[in-house]
Amino acid sequence: MPLDTSTYNMALLRVDGRRWNELRQLRGQIRTQAAADGSSYLEMGNTKVMCVVSGPSEDGKQQQRRGGGAAASGSGGGGGGQGQGANAEVLVSIVVAGFSSVERKRRARGDKRIQELQSTLSRALAATLHTYLFPRSSISISLHVLSQDGSLLAALVNASTLALVDAGIPMADYLVSCSAGSTSSHASSAERADPLIDLNAQEETELPSVTLATLGASDRVGVLVCESRVQIGRLEGMMAAAADGCKSVRAYLDSVVREKGRKMVEGGEVVDDGMRKN
Repeated sequence: MPLDTSTYNMALLRVDGRRWNELRQLRGQIRTQAAADGSSYLEMGNTKVMCVVSGPSEDGKQQQRRGGGAAASGSGGGGGGQGQGANAEVLVSIVVAGFSSVERKRRARGDKRIQELQSTLSRALAATLHTYLFPRSSISISLHVLSQDGSLLAALVNASTLALVDAGIPMADYLVSCSAGSTSSHASSAERADPLIDLNAQEETELPSVTLATLGASDRVGVLVCESRVQIGRLEGMMAAAADGCKSVRAYLDSVVREKGRKMVEGGEVVDDGMRKN
């Protein structure tokens, strides 16, 4: 059933009861897997993503040289960013569960859509992380999509940021993302089109949309992806709305990290000066 956008107005509600500038319910956790260097779980509405970070670790080629060739190279399933010897290589692997969407379709690792997401994430994260501190090493980020309901790229970026913070890998600031769209009820008048943030799957299918990621609380753009046709007059409003949404997402992610840190201090896992106990 096509989405009825005739009632979209700044004063009215969307199909899921939100106003145009409201995010879906956010739920996030860090350190969800004790055996991993860093891990996180994030829900943006009904889009649910789990992330595990390994590293920084020595590059496989260096290990093979030192180990006399005992280590075997694995099949490449993820995108890599900044693979020079002077900087750490960021490897991203995305696995989409077959039950994550209504279609019940399992995507292969060689799927073009997954490869695009992996490449976008690896490039954005490599530009945000201080990879020069870990030469000739690699940082592996494994993402598992458990449920899809729109804004998938934004959820992947935010879950990766939480896991990297948990892993203690130095980075410039939080890389946070939010999607935005524009109502199609004023196709002939771009000035009157209303922006919407944090699109769900139904809105993402029917409306022109853009995914924006910013660095911290600033307006520095780290990711900008637009895969639909949109009038140029609407794009600026969509980007501005997405940037405001990113600030709200950053505030939430920061609260998750601070709350976990407070619980660790109260539980005695770290001492007051922030150093771990021996």
